[in-house]
Amino acid sequence: MLTLIKNATVINEGTSKVRDVLIEDEKILKITKAGSVNTKVDITINAEGLWLLPGIIDDQVHFREPGMTHKGDIYSESRAAAAGGVTSFMEMPNTSPSTTSIELINKKNEIAAKKSLVNYSFFLGATNNNIDEIQNIDPTTIAGVKMFLGSSTGNLLVDNNCSIENILTHSPVIVAAHCEDDAIINEQFAKYKSKYGDNIPVKYHAAIRSEDACYSSSSNAVRIAKKTGGRLHVFHLSTEKELSLFSDKPLSEKKITSEVCVHHLWFNDTDYDKYGTKIKWNPSVKKETDRLALIKALKDGKIDIVATDHAPHTINEKDNVYTQAPSGGPMVQHSLLVMLELARQKYFAPSDLVKWMCHNPAELYKISLRGYVRENYFADLVLVNPNAELIVGKNNILYKCGWSPLEGICLHSRIQTTFVNGKIVYDNDIIIESKAGTKLEFKR
Repeated sequence: MLTLIKNATVINEGTSKVRDVLIEDEKILKITKAGSVNTKVDITINAEGLWLLPGIIDDQVHFREPGMTHKGDIYSESRAAAAGGVTSFMEMPNTSPSTTSIELINKKNEIAAKKSLVNYSFFLGATNNNIDEIQNIDPTTIAGVKMFLGSSTGNLLVDNNCSIENILTHSPVIVAAHCEDDAIINEQFAKYKSKYGDNIPVKYHAAIRSEDACYSSSSNAVRIAKKTGGRLHVFHLSTEKELSLFSDKPLSEKKITSEVCVHHLWFNDTDYDKYGTKIKWNPSVKKETDRLALIKALKDGKIDIVATDHAPHTINEKDNVYTQAPSGGPMVQHSLLVMLELARQKYFAPSDLVKWMCHNPAELYKISLRGYVRENYFADLVLVNPNAELIVGKNNILYKCGWSPLEGICLHSRIQTTFVNGKIVYDNDIIIESKAGTKLEFKR
């Protein structure tokens, strides 16, 4: 099967050029000047006026399967991902049961092989006592190890320095960490609960899950990583203070890296009064100065990746008093569009977001043949219309939970077409049902 995408503005590796891209089956066969492909093809797509980007690689999602499929599942959330131009995801271990063994990773892979429209990989959850499982990881097939250093479900909380040191010393893959200090959080929570009971105003979430709670945990993790020489990746930075822990060296030279989530780049603490528990995340959304500092740190090279921490809950679960409302929200369908909106607002260039959401995840995890528009690479691609509005609403949300914290917001670009391994899985607001996704492979 030969597919020709012609006259596309290809945004890739820091450049923007009008090109024709010829796809043969799963891979990109040829990238040429517009109008220079004379081969007979099966499908031709005229992409004049459209941007062609590598497919987004989201290294932090919660697709809720198994065990919590009333919130979302691999099928439903991979459909939403495809609609958002996300062609590969790496899923977290806090499902039910928690993914703390290779056997349970394999079961998730079996589910995804049957259900996922996009490419997939899964993190193994670290505990205080599963170092044998961690040491037996095949580095070519498992994305990484996830350490929850703050509150989590089941037995996933890693709560002592000896365990952290052991994991960072012996893991054959990247160790990604959720960094929040429970002792600091619990102290602040007790303070606000004594004053307000269960109905704590949501605006105090940023004071409860505070800058100090984040910095205390992340600085400790970085200290231990430096001591052990381990490969640490700190998920979802949310504070300006934490940025001092990270280097602006080229990604290839770093052993300690970091990520920021789209919601920490979009919302700030003045939004709590409007959105309430819909923007209750862990770590919390914080001050405008933090938001701006996170954007600057991306541009300066201190933060390496932008992801979502996509974590759906039903609206009934979220529509609760503070102490009963779970943290997390859906974002994978709209992450690229939000980043394009920020680019439109001149915070950074479109080529920058391609670096942070496509190139850098591929490099950091050493994903084989993905993350770029290159000949002989898999044809994971997204066509974007940069001049078409989308108002996020119930009629176009594909998350199983059926809501978004972005509802009512007008975004000034749209996803036109998403390709996964050369197959069209989303086109002009229509999902093309296909088991196009495959398990990611890592060149380690």
